[in-house]
Amino acid sequence: MKTPAQLRIRRKIRQRFKLSKIAKGKCRLLVHRTNNHMYAQILDETGRNTVVTVSTLSKDIRDQIKNGGNKEAAAIVGKAVALKAKEKNITNVVFDRSGFLYHGRVKVLADSARENGLNF
Repeated sequence: MKTPAQLRIRRKIRQRFKLSKIAKGKCRLLVHRTNNHMYAQILDETGRNTVVTVSTLSKDIRDQIKNGGNKEAAAIVGKAVALKAKEKNITNVVFDRSGFLYHGRVKVLADSARENGLNF
């Protein structure tokens, strides 16, 4: 039987293959979550350079949250990554959830980023 981590890696590989077909000329919003923190970064079209990075460990966000592993923290990270992307003139991205299910904190981060100006 496969472990949950192995299943997530399989979903991640399958999703990245599909994203590579539709992500022509768009940046990628990459999301990673752990039990205690949320991370979001925007990678350029080639996927090799990080343009924007935000996490619950960032100094400006760390002061606003009490716990980095909940939905409120995910909403703040989503808002912050959208605002930083606007500063760099990035509006269209492809959402890469890294094999995590589109549920809970991942969904809240995506909704918050959409509300603050990112299109995906």
